[in-house]
Amino acid sequence: MSEMNLKDAEPMFVCQYTRTSPNCCTCLSSCRGIVAALVRRDLEKACGMENAMEETVEKKSDVIVKGDAALKTQFLTTKDKFHKFVDSGWKGPKGHKTSDNDKPEEEKETSVEEPETKKFKVDPEERNKVGKRIRGQNKSRPHTKPNAFDEKRLCPSVIQDNKECTYGDKCIFLHDAAEYMASKLADIGESCYLYDTFGKCSYGLSCRYAKAHTTPDFKTMENAELIKANEGRETVKNSLKKELQNQLRKRSVAFKKSEEYLKTLANNKEKTQQLGNAVVSADPTGGEQRVSTEAETQASQDKQPPVKTIGPLTDEDVIKLRQCEKKQVDFQDKLYLAPLTTCGNLPFRRLCKRFGADITCGEMAMCTNLLQGQQSEWALLKRHESEDVFGVQVEGCFPDTMTRCAELINNNADVDFVDINSGCPIDLVYKKGGGCGLMTRNRKFEQIIKGMNHVLDVPLTVKIRTGVQEKCNIAHKLIPEMKKWDVSMITLHGRSREQRYTKLADWDYITTCSKLASPVPLFGNGDILSYEDAMKAKETGVSGIMIARGALIKPWIFTEIKESRHWDISSNERLDVLRDFSNFGLEHWGSDTRGVEKTRTFMLEWLSFMCRYIPVGLLERVPQKINERPPFYMGRNYLESLMASQHAGDWIRISEMLLGPVPKNFIFLPKHKANAYK
Repeated sequence: MSEMNLKDAEPMFVCQYTRTSPNCCTCLSSCRGIVAALVRRDLEKACGMENAMEETVEKKSDVIVKGDAALKTQFLTTKDKFHKFVDSGWKGPKGHKTSDNDKPEEEKETSVEEPETKKFKVDPEERNKVGKRIRGQNKSRPHTKPNAFDEKRLCPSVIQDNKECTYGDKCIFLHDAAEYMASKLADIGESCYLYDTFGKCSYGLSCRYAKAHTTPDFKTMENAELIKANEGRETVKNSLKKELQNQLRKRSVAFKKSEEYLKTLANNKEKTQQLGNAVVSADPTGGEQRVSTEAETQASQDKQPPVKTIGPLTDEDVIKLRQCEKKQVDFQDKLYLAPLTTCGNLPFRRLCKRFGADITCGEMAMCTNLLQGQQSEWALLKRHESEDVFGVQVEGCFPDTMTRCAELINNNADVDFVDINSGCPIDLVYKKGGGCGLMTRNRKFEQIIKGMNHVLDVPLTVKIRTGVQEKCNIAHKLIPEMKKWDVSMITLHGRSREQRYTKLADWDYITTCSKLASPVPLFGNGDILSYEDAMKAKETGVSGIMIARGALIKPWIFTEIKESRHWDISSNERLDVLRDFSNFGLEHWGSDTRGVEKTRTFMLEWLSFMCRYIPVGLLERVPQKINERPPFYMGRNYLESLMASQHAGDWIRISEMLLGPVPKNFIFLPKHKANAYK
């Protein structure tokens, strides 16, 4: 075949690497060598791409582990740029720009740049080397009493329409109104919320808005129409009366129902000690001995001695209320605001009620402090008129104190239910056997529940966790027992004590427990921050949802759930929410300097949670998850950026927009620090 014919002939095959058509053995062998080399190169290249992909996946997984939320790239920034922007744009509470020289010296020295990392416990062997044992976080933060901000205080007798001072010349307060007004801190605003709402401000000249209701001759004005409209209105209930406080301090309060129950417990304990676990009785005729069963022993223990009475008998003396005859609360399919220590105060609960919370509960109260008549502890039981379904939560570890406390609340407070806290993870409570410790003390837990049920006319509820250890759940064993003990409702937080608030809540386990609890209502709690989270939670079969940190981060979550939408709330709307909180705080804690600074402190504690909120319009992926840390980002306006700051000094700036400048000696460090991003 000629050369021309060879070129025109159709090749046997075309190599995909050399793109040639070898037509002889020599060419074919050389082509094979080239192919082998090229294949080897492609394999190495492919391996390199796989390694690069693995590295990329690892990097992405690292980002996920850190817990940063996904934001649109145009809003992301660095820490330095963020703080520079916030500091340069701040105009101060009066509207003029401030510089570092304008800041008080105390603020410069005490400002905390960023929340410190968690301090871990030191090993016992290293304690001697270190000296003082390091515990927890922010436990040694400064506590300034609110009355320390007033250099000179006005005597209450002058505030209360110039009544005669009972202390006379020994009184340490000022009695000259003109002298007091000259040394008083400047007023915060032109209008007083208390005067505008009720027609009279009970704080008179000491009010930080006194110009709104004070005459030139230092007399307090009144609005007769508003006073008449609010006549007989009781906005806050469950205040501790002085007479009851004195009786509690002298231990002269009678606990009749509690004593009956505790007497029964004492008798049963004596019988158990005498007879042992098995009660053996000998046959008098000489027959075999009979061993009573545990059921018979328990039945004999539950029998109560007859009630000794003096005078005519009434139904209350001989008839005990059955569970079905007690006051009933419809818990089905409700949104429950969790009892939140420090932040779950009355003004905050009023906000949540406005946004759609169905059930509210007071902060955890120690039963021993209530029995001692401590004013600060009784303040946790206060109930606002807007709270239509309200309960109180108590903590204790012994049947006698818890039963007496329940009877005290039943007789002296207006509540719809009483809740037992058996989920508190803090060491102070747990090491005494309270909180989560009750979950491992079944016998004591049973005695507490039965005793409180015996003295209460309202439903008794219980809040628990999955267990104490992280991988050892015990709630599913405890729930069937609590059903026998006549618990009206159970709330389950999907984490153990060891987890605290780290890692995600176990909603699969909550699903299992809700089936075990039926027909007793069971509420699920954990990681609810959007209506989508709430919808997924309802699919598990729980009777309702309890919301805790989600309400602190965004209290409008109740509106989102009920309207099934994501609310892209603006920064001005959020500021209005804070303004309502400040007004409610002034009404609750007072509009004098002491009340203003107390309101500011609680607002700052709340802002330490609220700063974690990321506006919906800035998110790359909706919704935000509760375990996602917000990165540094620029908001759509200056106020939105300021509200995103995790710097305590910026929270103080926000408070100054509503409550005026802070006093010279004001210091703030947040009580809680985020530990749930791990």
